[in-house]
Amino acid sequence: MAHFDDKAKPFSNKWMDERLAVNTLNRVLATEYWIPKNINFLWAMGMVLAVTFALLTISGIFLLMYYKPDVNLAFDSVNYTIMAEVGYGWLWRHIHGVAASAVFLIIYIHMFTGIYYGSYKKGREMIWITGMLLFVTFSAEAFSGYMLPWGQMSYWAGMVITNLFEGFSPDLAGGMLNAPGLVEWIRGDFVPGDAYLTRFFMLHVLLLPLVIMALIGLHFGALRIPHVNNQDGEEIDFDAESKKYLAGDTQGSKVIRFQWDFLSKDIFVLGVFLIFFFYLTFYHYSFALDPVNFDPADGLKTPAHIYPEWYFLWSYEILRPFPKDPGLVAFAFAQVAFFLLPFLDRSPNVAPANRRGLFAIWFWVLLIDMIVLTVMGKLPPEGIYNVIGAVAAWTFLILFALLPIITMLEKKK
Repeated sequence: MAHFDDKAKPFSNKWMDERLAVNTLNRVLATEYWIPKNINFLWAMGMVLAVTFALLTISGIFLLMYYKPDVNLAFDSVNYTIMAEVGYGWLWRHIHGVAASAVFLIIYIHMFTGIYYGSYKKGREMIWITGMLLFVTFSAEAFSGYMLPWGQMSYWAGMVITNLFEGFSPDLAGGMLNAPGLVEWIRGDFVPGDAYLTRFFMLHVLLLPLVIMALIGLHFGALRIPHVNNQDGEEIDFDAESKKYLAGDTQGSKVIRFQWDFLSKDIFVLGVFLIFFFYLTFYHYSFALDPVNFDPADGLKTPAHIYPEWYFLWSYEILRPFPKDPGLVAFAFAQVAFFLLPFLDRSPNVAPANRRGLFAIWFWVLLIDMIVLTVMGKLPPEGIYNVIGAVAAWTFLILFALLPIITMLEKKK
């Protein structure tokens, strides 16, 4: 049975600890959560990502006060009410739009940092998988939010993306891979309309944010046992090194406390990021607002060139060069390829890519290829752009097919 000190003052540290174990939580999550010393500013991206999500949440709450999830009112509620009538409504919209792009920039930096340093290997598989689940959920959140202004690109991008759920051609595999009616079920109609808008509104403001918050908790929880990786891929005995630190040998120990040692570095990187973020918010916010989306949605007027936001372009370009069925296969593979990375990489080495021979070449080719795919996805699929896009799409698929072979040839270090 729990014991309580009758002399403890209400809400004092002892009173709270007896009821909520606040000292234990503080020790486990902060003062005795150990971080390797040999890491750089790229390890702060998780904290930057959490703060950016907080900015999205806060700005989204203010926008929610005035947004109307109705096909007849949505466009004006965003572009007139919020932008012109509500005091500082423009600021909250700019913050929300820039944060939606910034969050994916941080995710991609965080993801490629993990790939470069092998942070998905040897006991850290669940850290990687939960991180990829966050990426997918953020993608769904961004897509559902893109629908809400109910402009031309909102409507037609939604039309194109939901068409993917139709599945393969009816004559493929006897129609078993075709899903007739699924697209209409998702939309709530044959074309995007009021039902479509309201259900994506619900996803964006309620269901998906709850899933994201749960996954963030799971992702941080997955870090607790294997601990974060380090720049050298060194296997650190965290128990022994933390005892050194607690005994006073802070110089000789290979670890530091999360609070406030590592957190002070996080806050510095976060400060630099926020300067960059608010510079974009006030002076260059237009990159996050598609000009075509300032035209009201019109189902009878198709834009000349439909494309998603920049953070989806690499994936979209993998789909585009192929006929329907092969394109869907390639697109589906692209969505799961990064999930499979811990199992496709057959090397026992946990080390930076520059120490892993052929893997270093693989990494840089992948990074350049995804940049090329992103650029090509924004351009119309014609002439030389179509050729470059097709080559880049095939390169992406071949890279992941070659990864097990490349890593099996790697010598153990």
